[in-house]
Amino acid sequence: MKKLVMRSVRAALQLIPKNLKDKLKQSERLTGLYVRSVRKSGLFFDAPTAKQTQALYNHWLEVNESTFSKSAATLGEWQAVIFGCDPQGVTKKNIKDLGAKAWVITGEVDISALQRKISLLDDQLPTLLLNGGDLLEKSAIHHLFEALKDNDLVYCDTDELDENGTKKSPRFLPSWNPELQYSTAYINSGVMLKTSLLKLLQISNETTIAELITELSLANENLAIKHLPLPLMHLSITQDNGVNSLKRVKEVIETHTSTVVDLDEKFNVNRLCWPNSNPLVSLIIPTKNGKELVKACIESILEKTTYQNYEILLIDNGSDEQESIEYFSYLDTLDKVRVLRYPAPFNYSAINNFGVEKAKGSILGLVNNDIEVISPDWLTYMVGHAEREDIGCVGAKLLYSDTRIQHAGVVLGYGGGAGHAHKNFPRFHTGYLNRIVATNNYSAVTAACLLVKRTHFDAVSGLNEKDLSVAFNDVDFCLKVKGLGVNNVYCAEAELFHHESVSRGLDISPEKAARFNRELAYLQTTWCDFIANDPAYNPNLTLKRENFSIKSAVELKSIGRRHN
Repeated sequence: MKKLVMRSVRAALQLIPKNLKDKLKQSERLTGLYVRSVRKSGLFFDAPTAKQTQALYNHWLEVNESTFSKSAATLGEWQAVIFGCDPQGVTKKNIKDLGAKAWVITGEVDISALQRKISLLDDQLPTLLLNGGDLLEKSAIHHLFEALKDNDLVYCDTDELDENGTKKSPRFLPSWNPELQYSTAYINSGVMLKTSLLKLLQISNETTIAELITELSLANENLAIKHLPLPLMHLSITQDNGVNSLKRVKEVIETHTSTVVDLDEKFNVNRLCWPNSNPLVSLIIPTKNGKELVKACIESILEKTTYQNYEILLIDNGSDEQESIEYFSYLDTLDKVRVLRYPAPFNYSAINNFGVEKAKGSILGLVNNDIEVISPDWLTYMVGHAEREDIGCVGAKLLYSDTRIQHAGVVLGYGGGAGHAHKNFPRFHTGYLNRIVATNNYSAVTAACLLVKRTHFDAVSGLNEKDLSVAFNDVDFCLKVKGLGVNNVYCAEAELFHHESVSRGLDISPEKAARFNRELAYLQTTWCDFIANDPAYNPNLTLKRENFSIKSAVELKSIGRRHN
């Protein structure tokens, strides 16, 4: 009923003249009431249904029909390895029709014969990896060949074929995303690579493609991996649901690293707890007043956090409420807490930069005063990531007070700037490609709860306090850190509440709106390439909503296709 009422309200708002609507938006009371009502109605949870996805995909296929009409006839020779069995020989026939010179089917021979067959593959020709039952689009070889020219390995998006041959269930993948591979084995077919790389690996009848990709990536840190945002591979439907691939990936990670990996069978993801050297972590928490928020935040950290080598720096930005001042004085007597005064006007970037100057830890944690710990191991998981050489910023899974998703990674391009992936989805929803419940890479994460090495923080001169005093400073910071040649991570195992906007209210006054627009313009100018095409997203997915649905007909018509 609430949804029906709010849909009617939304429809009515569309009829109001723009100048009157703008005046109404200036009323903080009316705007706050509307936002709260929409949230309660559940309209913000907007995952597309299977029917909606199919309709959008059908249109996407129509728009891109010419992309799939290219012929592979004029291209050079290639070969294939088919993993497992090949039901009724469908995959073998498919690759023969597309010109494969040679092929190996792993399920047909014993291990010694399999290794011999693979050793006979021609190093001068590329090899395609696919599973028994999978089928290639006619234009696949053309696109894969072209993409492999300057790379070691290339993979593509996928879909499925139903009993009538209709394409369905598209999987629009991100560019190379190592954490997503470790946690979900998301690359599991449709891979073309240099044959010499394939021969470096031990392949058995039980080997999976996801396992090989994981092993190659762990053994070769400079491996050039390219993603093609085209569904060129039609996957066969199996009963396994990827569990075997996850187990094999788990074994590879444990063999190559000293990481503890647990297979979470409830959500069908691997959970990696990377080792750490127990570094001192400085948790920097800015606040002005807000006794109850700060109390819930700091007490939850002190009482629930299993990782113990941390300090808390509470930065008091001009508190004037007596009860808050008295409580902060009490906090300053605790062993793990220091209270520092910062009396200048509010500037989120400047306050945190000030806190970093006073911090003692080699790992820095930027934490909002309205954060509350849920999972006791949150800091253990995050520190493990933050200490890795190839990792920059580490963000957490943050929930609104009513347990909806507030943050599960940041996508560049949402709303013309940046937004939160899967915002307002239910707490235990798996998300697109399991990306809510699985740790994976994003270009940016929110600084409401963010860990980073001090060396990285210093290398990019901290947060931009000149141009980004409130909004987008964390996005800008993450992208600068990413520019150092490391990856940023959303850590799904670190789960906390973020009682967002409770302390500062909504940014809706004319002054705040003007400041927000200036900061948005700075982001759009400075990071236009990421906004145009975020590698952690997919160019075929919408930027109008934060729900990972396929681009609508209007979007496809207005901007056309873009490749990674």
